[in-house]
Amino acid sequence: MRQDQGGARRAVFAPVDTRARVDTVVRRLSDAIELGLLADGEQLPGETDLAAQLGVSTVTLREALMALRQQGLVTTRRGRGGGSFVTLPAGPAADRLHSLLAAWSTDELRDLGDHWAAVSGAAARLAARRTEPDDLRPLHRTLDELGEAADPPARSRTLGRFHVELAAAAQSARLTREAVGIQTDVGALLCLVLDTGLDDVRNRHRAVISAVQDGAHEQARTLAEQCAEEAVARLIGLRLGTPGGAGLR
Repeated sequence: MRQDQGGARRAVFAPVDTRARVDTVVRRLSDAIELGLLADGEQLPGETDLAAQLGVSTVTLREALMALRQQGLVTTRRGRGGGSFVTLPAGPAADRLHSLLAAWSTDELRDLGDHWAAVSGAAARLAARRTEPDDLRPLHRTLDELGEAADPPARSRTLGRFHVELAAAAQSARLTREAVGIQTDVGALLCLVLDTGLDDVRNRHRAVISAVQDGAHEQARTLAEQCAEEAVARLIGLRLGTPGGAGLR
């Protein structure tokens, strides 16, 4: 279990919006599981404690946990040593991912890229102004894990976690939650474009960390925006079947 994700993990368990609370809890926890912010096999807090942290009733929480069990994201065990445990989903099949990408228009992908670039750019700029060097250890560790990830699904989860941790380094709960939502939209699709060029991806993201550490806030913003834009450009290339993308099946 990762102990130093700090702000990213705090954002997972921050009180939820008062609207559609069951759906909000389900989305919050499922996003965190998909991104690896909650580790496979990790035990969630007890129902009373978790409900209090999220600012919902235990009835609402139980309904949300039931939905997560139906999605295969949580397993509940009864008796001594029991509780609710995270179940990390297996990587999506390639055919399903290509179908998912086909459902996005190029305009929608560009809009997603604009949103991602805006959020990550703002997060990097604020992190460069607010963070201390020790706060960047999760980002360094995540990039190391990206190089060691065994397959595209693991790489996409790790890369998504980087951008969530970058927002957490900005010390903004709202930006962090927004980053989680963006990675939920784009994370699975990234499986399609993370089988090549991984060294370039890591170098681009390591440059973001360096700029943040140096306090170069405008450079950090520009580099983070470029990371998002480059990733979405590869998705658009794949969607259109242009060079750099393998084309849709």
